Amino acid sequence: MGDSVGEFEQLILFAVVRLEASATAVTIRQEIETRTSRTISSGALYTALDRLEARGFVQSRLGEPTAARGGKRKRLYAIEPAGARALTRSYDALRKMANGMTARLQALLP
Repeated sequence: MGDSVGEFEQLILFAVVRLEASATAVTIRQEIETRTSRTISSGALYTALDRLEARGFVQSRLGEPTAARGGKRKRLYAIEPAGARALTRSYDALRKMANGMTARLQALLP
């Protein structure tokens, strides 16, 4: 695995960056589902978040208790520098490979 991230991990990291201080598992899942029209299981998301945290790519902390959650605290996620580096490398590689491919891909569609 090392410093690379897979597609699902990329989506999670992009969502964490986009959501900033409001990144919780629920908002991350909603962000991914809204932007990709892809259904995400909670189990897969929590497993991936745990894996990203173990690798030092994200950090989680407990937020303040809220009345709306019956006094429960939300787990908030933030990207770490190692996660930002891994996402940047992955995004740059994908962008370089995809550069100029739109017309070619469209030509392959029926």
